[in-house]
Amino acid sequence: MASIAEQPCYTLINVPMGAELPTELQLKTDLETGDARTKIEALKKVIQLILNGEKMPSLLMIIIRFVMPMQDHMVKKLLLVFWEVVPKYTPEGKLLQEFILVCDAYRKDLQHPNEFIRGSTLRFLCKLKEPELLEPLMPAIRQCLEHRHSYVRRNAVLAIYTIYRNFEFLIPDAPELIHNFLEGEQDMSCKRNAFMMLIHADQERALDYLSSCIDQVTSFGDILQLVIVELIYKVCHANPGERARFIRCIYNLLNSSSPAVRYEAAGTLVTLSSAPTAIKAAASCYIELIVKESDNNVKLIVLDRLIALKEDLNHEKVLQDLVMDILRVLGSPDQEVRKKTLNLALDLTTSRNIEEMVLVLKKEVVKTNNVEHEDTGKYRQLLVRTLHQCSVKFPDVAATIIPVLMEFLGDTNELAAADVLVFIREAVQRFDQLRPLVIRKLLDVFGTIKSMKIHRAALWILGEYCTSSDDIQSVMTLVRQSLGDIPIVDDEIKKTAGEVKEDEMQMGGNVQRLVAADGTYVTQSAFSTTTVAKKEEVPPLRKDMMDGDFFIGAALATSLTKLALKFIAITQDKKRQNAFVAEAMLIMATIIHLGKSGLSTKPITDDDVDRIAVCLRVLAERSDMMNEIFNTACRGSLSLMLAAKIEEEKQLQQAAGRKEVKVHADDPISFAQLINRSDQAGGENVFELTLSQALGGNAKRDGDPLGASKLNKVTQLTGFSDPVYAEAYVNVNQFDIVLDVLIVNQTADTLQNLTLELATLGDLKLVEKPQPLTLAPHDFCNTKANVKVTSTENGIIFGNIVYDVSGAASDRNCVVLNDIHIDIMDYIVPASCTDTEFRQMWAEFEWENKVTVNTNISDLREYLEHVMSCTNLKCLTPEKALSGDCGFMAANMYARSIFGEDVLANLSIEKPFHLGKEAPVQGHVRIRAKSQGMALSMGDKINLSQKKALKTTSS
Repeated sequence: MASIAEQPCYTLINVPMGAELPTELQLKTDLETGDARTKIEALKKVIQLILNGEKMPSLLMIIIRFVMPMQDHMVKKLLLVFWEVVPKYTPEGKLLQEFILVCDAYRKDLQHPNEFIRGSTLRFLCKLKEPELLEPLMPAIRQCLEHRHSYVRRNAVLAIYTIYRNFEFLIPDAPELIHNFLEGEQDMSCKRNAFMMLIHADQERALDYLSSCIDQVTSFGDILQLVIVELIYKVCHANPGERARFIRCIYNLLNSSSPAVRYEAAGTLVTLSSAPTAIKAAASCYIELIVKESDNNVKLIVLDRLIALKEDLNHEKVLQDLVMDILRVLGSPDQEVRKKTLNLALDLTTSRNIEEMVLVLKKEVVKTNNVEHEDTGKYRQLLVRTLHQCSVKFPDVAATIIPVLMEFLGDTNELAAADVLVFIREAVQRFDQLRPLVIRKLLDVFGTIKSMKIHRAALWILGEYCTSSDDIQSVMTLVRQSLGDIPIVDDEIKKTAGEVKEDEMQMGGNVQRLVAADGTYVTQSAFSTTTVAKKEEVPPLRKDMMDGDFFIGAALATSLTKLALKFIAITQDKKRQNAFVAEAMLIMATIIHLGKSGLSTKPITDDDVDRIAVCLRVLAERSDMMNEIFNTACRGSLSLMLAAKIEEEKQLQQAAGRKEVKVHADDPISFAQLINRSDQAGGENVFELTLSQALGGNAKRDGDPLGASKLNKVTQLTGFSDPVYAEAYVNVNQFDIVLDVLIVNQTADTLQNLTLELATLGDLKLVEKPQPLTLAPHDFCNTKANVKVTSTENGIIFGNIVYDVSGAASDRNCVVLNDIHIDIMDYIVPASCTDTEFRQMWAEFEWENKVTVNTNISDLREYLEHVMSCTNLKCLTPEKALSGDCGFMAANMYARSIFGEDVLANLSIEKPFHLGKEAPVQGHVRIRAKSQGMALSMGDKINLSQKKALKTTSS
């Protein structure tokens, strides 16, 4: 006899934890004498008690006598649930006699004039596993196939299907009966159920029916079309020779009115045929679905299918022709959809379609100017990065991209502007022919820049790459405009004292300072006729320094030094040379003066003073060595950085392991007609594969042929000497944890009402309560408990096993279980992000956990790799930065959870040389996350796994 836990149950009912349980006598009274409402409430309570493990055999006859005759629809519905969950067998395993009466009630309900009662009874019969109860009902079930209402007919088909599958001897002619029913049926839901039964019960009849109406498939309802697609896939997977017979039907279903049918048909077409026309038709169908569907989840799922298509090199060339169609998806407002689309389009871009793609992206960039939305800035960043990568892959288009992107340097979104500058810096270094265009455009937009960081980077580019006399003079003019009148301190003191009259004419914004042929300055100014506003706008560079950001002053000093040294080299006139150098030195001196004056919010730092002083000294001495350092070595550093970046990207591509399609001259030619059937059907069945993934089944790994990793997840819950031994296998399947618990009765007594009671700590929730069990002496059984996970955090499952000993008068016995710790690593996967994104997240995340290194590992690199392997963190610091042996190491690491939570880590470790070679590594690991639980859990994981397990050597 099956235990309650093993009995089939299809209905889950929530029972409130604090609900007051009624007595059996009270329920008996309510069921016998109560009105309809009272009986309904009493019946609900009975169902809940039975689900909690109570038997209540005395109530069975009461319900048959006083509740079953009622015609109330709610009562009828509750009775079906009651008959499903109530124990139907005696302790000896025989069917209870009372069920003969119940069987008669079923038969009457199957002949009831109300179609709802007939249909719901038929649905209930699908859940019955007792052939003794079903046998008398078979004539009534057959009659329901001819009922006037489709609700009854479709449930009759399902009932016949489940009965035929479980007890074929009760209705051996079911396939023929359903085939005849299908030919005369008009309702789509009934046809779908009948066709589905034939697929699983008698595939030949299903194929005969499909062949007879294959031209009418497009006019069928979507629920029937979906089942037809499934049949065609199964048939063609098992017998590839049938492909030619049905592939036209799949092509036709690509034009179905239902998005679900189109999606399934496209997926089936790709698995059945690798012809370019088939791939193009499927890909076009996917693109249309993405564009037309409003649900972002659907868009992302279909995009993943397109990306999977692209991974096959045979299909990639077909998709390259559809790049412009793929870019239509950018109309979606969702950021994740846009990001995936841009990455896919970039991978498919070739020299044939790059110009069209750049035109589309430029239009998208222009669109973001007029729309202010919270995601507009991020989208602009994505577009800038994509255009950057386009110009790196195809340098010819860089000239058309740069003018558009330069407009964003004045953007209020600093991140987008920073991305543009990174792109410009790379372009101006790598493409000599673009330098004049970049410098001219940068000079035009310099006045619109608002951010200090962007100012700083723009000054570096101008200082490094301006080579003509006119450009250098233009930079000096821009710098003077950005600083205002100098000396800055004197000008600020005058303004503070109110010496500048309100009606005094100003020349600030439109001053043009040009160097004349004799070396003197000529000032061109357009006088304004308006009076100065009481609150004058402060020039940008002066404003930054007044706020205490003197790093921009140090950067300006470096750029002016480079420009002055170049100006000296290209200008022969000594007067002009001296005038320019004097101007540059005056600006540097006034910056130091401002920093020391106390007028700024914060004083200038010693580092910035030293830097500016060095620049002043370089201009005063003008040595060849300093000229070499300032005008050659800086650019060499940038070249090395860009070369390292390109090398790193190449290594990543090689690691991805994209294999080229190579056909050798002596490779055999395969003819479809000559291939063995077993070879043709070698692929995995997609339906079975997705089903196993959904159920949490995973294939054995190559490195673990015996499934040993499964044994590693077995947790011992009780001791070997306890009366009840228990151990659990913890199966983590994304958002669910299934505990498969083995319970062994180690005593010579029968244990009754043995219950596994569990509770959780952390963001875990117990979904269902395990059913009570009865264990014979020295018997064992398995029971399962499901736990829902809601966030990445260390969770603990604890509890006990309680049971009664058969024949003993003592209280319930209890065995306390060991705690089960849920490993956070099951939810964390390595991930990548840019340095900018890392710094931004590091600044935003408020929870930090600082872990002190306490390890027996003596090698810095080995410790880093050990931490990465234990925590699933990915190292973002380039390999070159980690190479070498200098006694200390700093590295950034990053990972994401399956719930979308980010975790950052910064490793700062050293190995003091004075302690010897075998001394352990010292330092700290700082972890940052958005949630406290994530930061603490990751810190605990590092703490627990810092020390490396020592290998034991046999004596």
